[in-house]
Amino acid sequence: MEDDFDPADFPPPRRTEACRLYLISPQDVGGGFADRLKAACDTGEVAAFQLRVKDVGEHELARWADPLQRICADAGTAFIVNDSIGLAKRLGADGVHLGQGDGDVREARAVLGPGAQIGVTCHDSRHLAMSAGEAGADYVAFGAFYPTLTKPSSYRPDPSILSWWSSVFEIPCVAIGGITPQNAEPLVRAGADFLAVCQAVWGEEDVAKVVTEFAKLFEQTLI
Repeated sequence: MEDDFDPADFPPPRRTEACRLYLISPQDVGGGFADRLKAACDTGEVAAFQLRVKDVGEHELARWADPLQRICADAGTAFIVNDSIGLAKRLGADGVHLGQGDGDVREARAVLGPGAQIGVTCHDSRHLAMSAGEAGADYVAFGAFYPTLTKPSSYRPDPSILSWWSSVFEIPCVAIGGITPQNAEPLVRAGADFLAVCQAVWGEEDVAKVVTEFAKLFEQTLI
């Protein structure tokens, strides 16, 4: 199934809606991070924020999450928990993002309810993406498209996988991995509905400026 894919069969789609920004948290969300998140969300350009912090107990992570979740709620930004269905349930989060070893979409739906946003990491695999869609995922994520230190990955899908998905399925797709305002355009034009970004925003002092740069690119790529 993976071997008979011809990218030429799936040209980039015509965009009628702008791509949106999906922010992934850094590992350190304490200290002044809440202020930085607020600055990013106050631009009105952040569709979703994913809390992704590893090797921290659930109780501590829930304590850190509280002010961040309130900031997202005030800005109309979806608050997504990485990996943990249990923590998403505890926080009343808007959804959960599952890696391939982090739980089942159907289990997450049963626990979190019909209104939860459930996303699945699909790497460079059309098969994994179709399986996630059939299981009821609300979005699928492909990547890493570029080298990244946030979550090092040997997967390097071609942007045409976004065109294929957008041409065949209505479920949104997310592009992730080393994305910056400078290299994002091919992914947006290929059909990404969301760009998942971490270091490109949090690695800069003026986070609102970078978010705005992404937003300008999204508008420029509308047809």
